[in-house]
Amino acid sequence: MNKILYPKREDWAKILERPVNKGEDLEKVCRAVFDEVARDGDEALKKYTWYFDRVKMADFEVTNEEFEVADREVAADLKEAIGLAKENIERFHEVQLPGINEYVNANGFRCWQEARAIERVGLYVPGGSAPLFSTVLMLAIPARIAGCREVVICTPPGQDGRVNPVILWTAKLCGVSRVYKVGGIQAIAALTLGTGTIPRVDKIFGPGNRFVTAAKQMVGRYGVAIDMPAGPSELMIVADGTACPRFVAADLLSQAEHGPDSQVVLVTCVERLVEEVERELREQLDRLPRKSIAEMALKCSKYVVLNSREECVEMANLYAPEHLMLCVEDYMAWVPRIRNAGSVFLGNYSTESAGDYASGTNHTLPTNGYARAYSGVGVDSFMKKISFQEIRPEGLAYLGKTIEMMADNENLTAHGNAVRVRVESL
Repeated sequence: MNKILYPKREDWAKILERPVNKGEDLEKVCRAVFDEVARDGDEALKKYTWYFDRVKMADFEVTNEEFEVADREVAADLKEAIGLAKENIERFHEVQLPGINEYVNANGFRCWQEARAIERVGLYVPGGSAPLFSTVLMLAIPARIAGCREVVICTPPGQDGRVNPVILWTAKLCGVSRVYKVGGIQAIAALTLGTGTIPRVDKIFGPGNRFVTAAKQMVGRYGVAIDMPAGPSELMIVADGTACPRFVAADLLSQAEHGPDSQVVLVTCVERLVEEVERELREQLDRLPRKSIAEMALKCSKYVVLNSREECVEMANLYAPEHLMLCVEDYMAWVPRIRNAGSVFLGNYSTESAGDYASGTNHTLPTNGYARAYSGVGVDSFMKKISFQEIRPEGLAYLGKTIEMMADNENLTAHGNAVRVRVESL
C-alpha cells in the first residue's frame, strides 16, 4: 500500500481518487449487448453467456429438481448460520416499514402519503470465484417485507452450467423460486428488456463488477430503475492510537480480497500505527487463499497520516466510502460528524464482516463516492410513495384565489380555470 504523510488539504481530492474505469469502452460493449438482447432475446443470452463466461446454456431457468439437489448439498451447519443471519436481517429491516404521513388543514383539505411496493424487481447476485449467497439475504428479505409481487434472481452459472447450491438454497429460504442462470451485462439487459424466458422488471438491485455497474447505469434509458451505482468494494478505516493493528490489517484484507479493483484506505493521526498495520498485513496476507487478488487491490490502496482525528474524519467525509470504520477511543462522539458513508462500523470489535453477513444491516451500498447522495439498500428501496389529497368545497374556496393567481402568472390559464369553474358552482 502507498504511504502518504501529512498531505496538504488541497491535495486530498487527488489522493482519494478511485482507480480509473474506462467507462466509454464499457458503454459501447453494453450498448451492443442490449441491442442484441432486444432483438434476439434468449438466443442473445446464450451467445453472450458463451462469449463472456465460456458456458453453453440450453435453458436459463432453475428447475425444481435443481432446488432439491441444492437442498441436499448444503451442509447443515451452514444452513443454521444462514438462518441466524436471516433472522437478524429480517428484524432490522422490518422496523423500516414506513407509515402514513398526513397533513390536515382546518380550512377543508388534507394531503397524505402512502407507500406501495414496487411490483416487479430483479435481484442480481454475483457468482464466479466468490458466489455471494449473502446478497440473496440482503436483497430478497427487504423485497419480501416491502411486499413486491414478483421477485426474480439472475446469477452467473458455473462452468458446469449450474448455480452455486448455497445461492439456490438461500433463495428458496427467502421465498424466491424464480432464479435464472445468467450473469454480467446480458443479465442486466434481460431484466431490463425481457426475453422469452426472463421477465422485464421495474427496478434492478444488486452489486457487481465494473461490467454489471456499467450495464446498470444504462437501464434508465429503457424506463427501468436501479438501486444505486454499486461497483467494486471499498473500505476506509479511521484509526487512532487505541486501534488494534491486527484487527485493522484483517479488515483491510477482508475488502481487498473481493477483487483486484477493490480499494482500501487507512487514515490515521498516529504515524507508528502505519508500520504496525503494515507488518500485520504482510503476515496475514501470506495465509490468504485469495492472496493474489488482495495483492492487486492493495496496489491501488493507501495509508494516509494526518495531523488530527478531526482531519481524519473530514477526509472520510470527502471520500464518502462504501464502508467506514471508526477505530477510535470515543467513537460515539464522532458519529454526528459523519456526513458521507454507506455504512459505518464503530469501535475495534465492529468488524465490517459483520455487516456483510449477519448483524442485520444491508451490505448493498453506494460506492465510488455515491454515498454523498445515495443510501444503502433498505425496505424503502423496494417501495415508492404515492401522495393523495382530498379537497372539500370549503377547502377549494379557501385555496382558490391563491391557485388562480399563481396559475395566471405562469401563463397557464387553463390551470386557473379548473379552479374557477368549481368555485363558481359553490
